[in-house]
Amino acid sequence: MNLDTSPELEAFRLNVRAFFENDFPKDIIDKNKRGASLTTADIKKSEQALAAKGWLVPAWPEEFGGTGWTIEEQYVFDEELERAGVPTVTPMGAIYVGPVIYTFGTEAQKERWLPGIREGRVSWAQGYSEPESGSDLASLQFQAVRDGNDYVLNGTKIWTSAAQHADWMFLLTRTDNSGKKQEGITFICVDINTPGIVVHPIITIDGKYVLSRVEYADVRVPVENRVGEEGKGWTYSQYLLGHERTSYARIGSKRKALRNLKEISGATPLGGNRTLLEDEMFRAKLSNAELNVDRLEMTVFRILSVIAAGGTPGNESSILKIMATETAQQITELYVEAAANNGLRLFEDSVTPPWAEDHSVPDYVAPSVSNYFGTRAQSIYGGTNEIQKNIIAKRVLGL
Repeated sequence: MNLDTSPELEAFRLNVRAFFENDFPKDIIDKNKRGASLTTADIKKSEQALAAKGWLVPAWPEEFGGTGWTIEEQYVFDEELERAGVPTVTPMGAIYVGPVIYTFGTEAQKERWLPGIREGRVSWAQGYSEPESGSDLASLQFQAVRDGNDYVLNGTKIWTSAAQHADWMFLLTRTDNSGKKQEGITFICVDINTPGIVVHPIITIDGKYVLSRVEYADVRVPVENRVGEEGKGWTYSQYLLGHERTSYARIGSKRKALRNLKEISGATPLGGNRTLLEDEMFRAKLSNAELNVDRLEMTVFRILSVIAAGGTPGNESSILKIMATETAQQITELYVEAAANNGLRLFEDSVTPPWAEDHSVPDYVAPSVSNYFGTRAQSIYGGTNEIQKNIIAKRVLGL
């Protein structure tokens, strides 16, 4: 991957930046920057604004509606999207199931599902984890029993992101228990409004509703909704997980967060005419976070260079997943530290506690605490970091 910036790439960057600054819905950006939860209508408005430019699924092959951008252009686009404060595209359709459908699906399935994804009209959720099957996904027991031209689905999926916004759900089901646990798993797509499906909210520690428990009771789904061969779902899921884990990096948003953190800490008094940014320990932690973002970016470039050469992310994407989640957690911890120092700042010339006179709270404090809590889950979802280390040891290092 060529890291030199060409005039053409810089012109591309300015074009993307101008769109986000001038034409993208400003109310969506403002709401996202405040850390407020987006409604289903907000998400569709955001993604349809990208789709109207043909930019919702830039990495897809051009024959299916992709942009034809180079890897470098795709990377710049992601940077500018995050720099502008635009909500991250919900990955379940555009990044996860879309590539599975155009790679393994029938022509009829491509015609049926891909247009709605690339146009931002149809939202998707992912049904992988179960109450007793999280990191050991292959142990799943959600049942799909063939009955004529239908499958009858029974079971529970949990920790389902964005289910409350979804029109469709793709899920892994067990159609056979006779072989290895990775065998007998089938990949099926389901209209989430099908009778027998109930979505139960899960409120997370940050106070938000982003996850659900989804119950299926005798849900009938046409066999034509199965992607690929029966019993081969594990193969398709591993292909999808490679795309999922490479989508975690979000370098642009991390660099933006660090720039904002420098401004915040530079304005946070510690007493003795010093600011938090002048504290040696805080500065060292901030510098370490910046170095980790640099390391993460270089790892992203290595994986993107493999993709640019026609390869797939593979098991090496587990390295990226660990680095991305740990760096995100590190940055949110520094924000909470800054918030705490602001709340407990010292007023040396007064014996009156500052909170008795000043009830104001900086705007960044509430989102910082919410992000801190929400980011705790990053090292769990998508395969825990401990499981990723096992994958690296066994499949990458051959230990």
